[in-house]
Amino acid sequence: MSGSTTGLSGALALLRSAKLIPVLTITDLTHAVPLAKALVAGGVRTLEITLRTAFGAQAAAAVRAEVPDAMVGLGTVLTAHDLAICKEHDLHFAFSPGASPALLDAAEKMGIDFVPGIQTASEIMACLERGFDVMKFFPAVPAGGIAAVKALAGPFPHVRFCPTGGINEADTAAWLKLPNVVAVGGSWLAPPDEVERGDWAAITARASRAMAALA
Repeated sequence: MSGSTTGLSGALALLRSAKLIPVLTITDLTHAVPLAKALVAGGVRTLEITLRTAFGAQAAAAVRAEVPDAMVGLGTVLTAHDLAICKEHDLHFAFSPGASPALLDAAEKMGIDFVPGIQTASEIMACLERGFDVMKFFPAVPAGGIAAVKALAGPFPHVRFCPTGGINEADTAAWLKLPNVVAVGGSWLAPPDEVERGDWAAITARASRAMAALA
């Protein structure tokens, strides 16, 4: 496995370096590698490929094998079996929309750079009890948006977040200005219509524009 032995410091370093993480849901396996190459060409190297379709695991494995400049991980990780897929394919990280006790225990045992999902103070405390201090705030906008993450900084000043869900290109910079936000995730970098028609140039251009704006 490419991550840290604790699942903590590696995740923080990865997110801090990435700043922007596209959330990719692959509906056609042949799209996975060219899509990844298009994003990497635009400067977006850290890619979350979700398990929301039957192609997720295969797509992540293909990108890991064929796009060496990409840092690829799985999203929508729900079970220990999903985490084992990360281990099997030597993926760089894993994201979950939630944080069940069984999933936290499995991530700790496997030594995966794992980012559990949270919404509430109680969920944050449960993650902290197991040593996870880097978390995914999901779904970011419906769960309270920027105001909610600001409020969480009070009782949890040492926790760092990657908000995902409802964030778009226009408000990415505002999220990243928060001191407790190290990266944001979003699906807007790869619109389904552009992926379907293979408009890789448009995706590269959008990625380049987004990274330039954050710089």
